[in-house]
Amino acid sequence: MYWRLLQLEFKNFIRNPQFGANLAMKILMFFGMAYFSAIFAALPFILYFFAKKKLHADPILLFSKYFIYYWAFDLLIRYFMQQMPTQNIKPFLTLGITKKKLVNYTLLKILFNFFNWGNLLFLLPFAGLLIFDGGFAAIHVILFTIGIFAIFYFNNFLNILLNGKNAVVISVFGLMAIFGVLEYYKIIELSQYSQKIFYSFYQYPGAFLLPVILAILVAYLAYQEIYKNFYLDKGLELKVAEGKTENIAFLNRYGVMGTFINNDIRLLKRSKAAKSAVIMSIFFLFYGLLTFSKGYENSFMQLFTGIFVTGGFMLMFGQRVPSWDSSYYPLMMTQNVPYKQYLKAKWALIVMAIFISIILSSAYLLISWEFYLTVLAAGLYNLGVNSYITLLAGAFNKKPIDLNSKAKSFGAGGNNFNMKIMLLLLPQMILPMGVFAVAKYFFGIYPAVGSLAILGIIGFILRDKVFDIIVKVYKTEKYSTLEAFKKV
Repeated sequence: MYWRLLQLEFKNFIRNPQFGANLAMKILMFFGMAYFSAIFAALPFILYFFAKKKLHADPILLFSKYFIYYWAFDLLIRYFMQQMPTQNIKPFLTLGITKKKLVNYTLLKILFNFFNWGNLLFLLPFAGLLIFDGGFAAIHVILFTIGIFAIFYFNNFLNILLNGKNAVVISVFGLMAIFGVLEYYKIIELSQYSQKIFYSFYQYPGAFLLPVILAILVAYLAYQEIYKNFYLDKGLELKVAEGKTENIAFLNRYGVMGTFINNDIRLLKRSKAAKSAVIMSIFFLFYGLLTFSKGYENSFMQLFTGIFVTGGFMLMFGQRVPSWDSSYYPLMMTQNVPYKQYLKAKWALIVMAIFISIILSSAYLLISWEFYLTVLAAGLYNLGVNSYITLLAGAFNKKPIDLNSKAKSFGAGGNNFNMKIMLLLLPQMILPMGVFAVAKYFFGIYPAVGSLAILGIIGFILRDKVFDIIVKVYKTEKYSTLEAFKKV
């Protein structure tokens, strides 16, 4: 039965009207997996020989010492990126197949997810180095490897139980970030406790059974959670809640555009999907911290980082216009909606978010004056150019969004790949990076910032003409967008 279900999914993939786009996305995913696979395969050698040659330390102790931080990072990445493949299986509920078999098939697919087996690319070479080069006891290394691998499956099933609980996941990650800061200043060294816990998997026979048992327990609870929610109409039931009217009065003076802005603010406050976009855009502000240690010698990568730091909301929200309104978009199109005012309202929100991000990113002044100038340059380009390009890209993104979806794991599958969107990355990313790098190389940092500021100012001056072009594209794509949104 499971093999038959897999065959049907494959036929659904090759017979899909969007087979070309789906195939291209699969190819991109393959290269992404190959890239991370190469990193995972190289890390054990780097860790092992760095510990032995540079630090003259026990590689297992070093691994165990900081593993708790990787555990938290792995959980966060899974929560926001790992999807659960229930949507393609749900239609089989109308056939003579028991729900138990379908849920079991779903769990089998989850078990073989790259987020799980990809960790073996690190663990197996690391275990081999410990046994054959380091002379560590083979049986103890094997038990240690099993215990660590069980923790990744623990995260896998915990991700299902935490489905929709953004506050919990963000709290855990925030707490670990605080511990990381305290660790850096040697106030509270959480790594010492991490070392004792995870090194015990190697040191004490039988200790590895603890994460194995926990993984099995959480797997059982996850199974029950999936089984409970595995219905065709799950998520369609009405919830009783106290209704209230929200209105930001001063926006009314902007007429139709103010009304649209009011609606979008309500969307951001009430919709779980929109809230997730806002939360992720906040995380983008910290993107510069991830690459600061590399020295910022490359002007291209400096500006690339700056675009993400100041444009998180733009990328998470702007490229999904009009998908945010997909549930009532056909109704909107019967009301003679003024497209220009509708798009200007979205643009106004994006511009406000970019401006706020530029102000908040001034914290990078504490790290590097030059890097903040780079972030400022990227922000100015985002304000005057990328804000329009992002809206234009939204016209070709026809993947609807279920605002009432309980959470991402039980939501609809699919992807947003579109060749036109990929081409728009050229003026969105490549052009500013090239202009900034050339200007900085020949004239210095201040003219480089000024060059992007000039492009941003030109964009603001020409905004009415630019919006005329964007509106024309949206009207051209109108009926294909309506058709795509009706297929939900």
